[in-house]
Amino acid sequence: MCLAVPGRILEVLGEDILRRGRVDFGGLVREVSLAAVPEAEVGCYVIVHAGMALSVLDEAEAMEVIETLRALDAAAADEDARA
Repeated sequence: MCLAVPGRILEVLGEDILRRGRVDFGGLVREVSLAAVPEAEVGCYVIVHAGMALSVLDEAEAMEVIETLRALDAAAADEDARA
């Protein structure tokens, strides 16, 4: 199973196929390729898989996905605590 995660672009570097950005994933900042999303700019939310931004999300959709991931994480932690 593959999982793509939303993050917010903090900085854009390079151009064209070398275009990349620093993306914040809830406090964890990583550099990812932005080659597939030329429309993405600082402040945009992107969905990232394996170091590559695949698409741009609007903020409401990104927040919905982030909240769902947080709820899943909390449920897994709760399950582990009971085991």
